[in-house]
Amino acid sequence: MAEDHFGERVAEGYDRSAADMFEPAVVDPVVDFLAGLAGGGAALELGIGTGRIALPLARRGVPVHGIDLSEAMVARLRAKPGADQIGVTIGDFATTRVEGRFSVAYLVFNTIGNLTSQDAQVACFQNAAAHLEPGGCFVIEVGIPDLQRLPPGETVRPFTVSPTRLGFDEYDVASQGLISHHYTVVDGNLEVASVPFRYVWPAELDLMARLAGMRLRHRWSDWNREPFTSDSRKHVSVWEKPGLPATA
Repeated sequence: MAEDHFGERVAEGYDRSAADMFEPAVVDPVVDFLAGLAGGGAALELGIGTGRIALPLARRGVPVHGIDLSEAMVARLRAKPGADQIGVTIGDFATTRVEGRFSVAYLVFNTIGNLTSQDAQVACFQNAAAHLEPGGCFVIEVGIPDLQRLPPGETVRPFTVSPTRLGFDEYDVASQGLISHHYTVVDGNLEVASVPFRYVWPAELDLMARLAGMRLRHRWSDWNREPFTSDSRKHVSVWEKPGLPATA
């Protein structure tokens, strides 16, 4: 059984701690991208959380269903306006099945890394493919591991440094693991959280997609479709489930 690292303590402050990710300038390009892929079909969000993307996507007229292991995170989603239009299933998004077929399934904001083993990440691709209709797409947004920016012999890389928040990724190169450490000052009190991840390279994700019967369609450096290069800090990748074979 997957371990839930987003319990009540994390969920209570999640939207506040990630407030910059809720800004329209961040959210709107994601919603535009996904709505375009969905067309007139439905979307499945793996790791729906508090609804940062699902709610505005549903407001665009796209039927959305989500899967998430954290009941505490989903409770925050269900308390928001418009949540009654979104179906949510509690479970491990790597293996949990829901009814229906979807035009697009998606994992955003590094959520694929919450699956901390290669087997679980492979299962996630298989699960996504099983939910997609022929011609449907699976989308992942995930950062490129910062290994080339680590000084020789060191394992810790800062990703956020501000007067009220510090963030450090601690890498374990042998296992492709990292622990993301967060230190946040809230009302004069220090809140500390550490969450494990498994980092994964684009080529490894492409192989997982092939094992699930999908093929790479696009890879961009962001939701605005900027080219993916050696300098990109993250990627937005789209894999496609083959359509129905042509009939004679």
